[in-house]
Amino acid sequence: MTLTRRLFMKLTTGAIALTAGLSSAFAADMPAPFDNPGQVKIALVRYLSTGDFFQAYLSGVEAQAAALGVDLRVFDSRQDAALQADMVDQAIALGVDGIVIQHGLTESMQAAAQRAIDAGIKVVAFDVNVQNDAIPQVEQSDRDLARLALEQAVKDNGESWKAGYVYVAGIAPLDRRDETWKIFKDRYPGIDEVAMFGTLDNPIANSVANQARSVLQAHPDIQVMFAPYDEFAKGVKIAVDEAGLTDQIDIYSADISTADISAMREPGSAWAATAATNPAVVGEVSVRTLAMLLAGEDVPHNVIVPPTLITQKMLNDNDIKNMDDLSAKMPQFAHADVSVPSWMPLPPR
Repeated sequence: MTLTRRLFMKLTTGAIALTAGLSSAFAADMPAPFDNPGQVKIALVRYLSTGDFFQAYLSGVEAQAAALGVDLRVFDSRQDAALQADMVDQAIALGVDGIVIQHGLTESMQAAAQRAIDAGIKVVAFDVNVQNDAIPQVEQSDRDLARLALEQAVKDNGESWKAGYVYVAGIAPLDRRDETWKIFKDRYPGIDEVAMFGTLDNPIANSVANQARSVLQAHPDIQVMFAPYDEFAKGVKIAVDEAGLTDQIDIYSADISTADISAMREPGSAWAATAATNPAVVGEVSVRTLAMLLAGEDVPHNVIVPPTLITQKMLNDNDIKNMDDLSAKMPQFAHADVSVPSWMPLPPR
């Protein structure tokens, strides 16, 4: 068959019509305001951003925002509580439709979040308690994160050991993990907390390492370090390695990244186990939850992303080198079936 100009135009016109029809059909499946791509504006207002966890979380936010076709603005306060509150006001002034507040302090974020609600903006909070029934709280099930890690610590070390504990009060996920730590100390009286320390000064891992050096000098008989945030665990590991105590101390943490996997798999590493969700998946869930609010759907107040225990032995036995390997060999890491209505487009896998 000869492709004449007339035949070419007919084929082209038909293809355009088919494409338009498919686009219309897809748009019809999307609820307002997402049936008009590019018109929805959302903001991510961050308190913490240092470390692999927060970079991965941001990548998940960006991927889900792109899948939805929304305009994403990112505000990074770098642990300045007053600036984070100002950034919420900046997002309000920009006329965004929705805001994800990522971490922060209750005393600074509570009023700022309410100002956004008063302006008619939908808000979702991740790992910050803004004490507002109108704002869903996305969580990693922090109590379960701590429980899984501490159960492994008891399994590995028995019910009696001297512990160092890394904690900073006032950060919602750390406060929830602290509740579980207290429960375990009550359940197992043989757990002796001989030192508690911690800081969020940047760079967090190095700042914690400086503290841990002093703690290990004062308490060389510590057997377990509970550091329920991976930047804390990195800092403790630096100090333990320098002190030559890798055979004496086991480290248990929360959260995971490629750098963490590498550190856990070093020969003789003291980092025995962590409990974690995929931070990129948590970022995706945060945006999906906000999108559901914008679409007028019912959302539970607590949106929970379930965690998984990851041990050094499991990483070595399965030759897991990075987060891609972890997702491939543990499918729950690649996706969480949370906040996924039938119309929701997902990022490419």
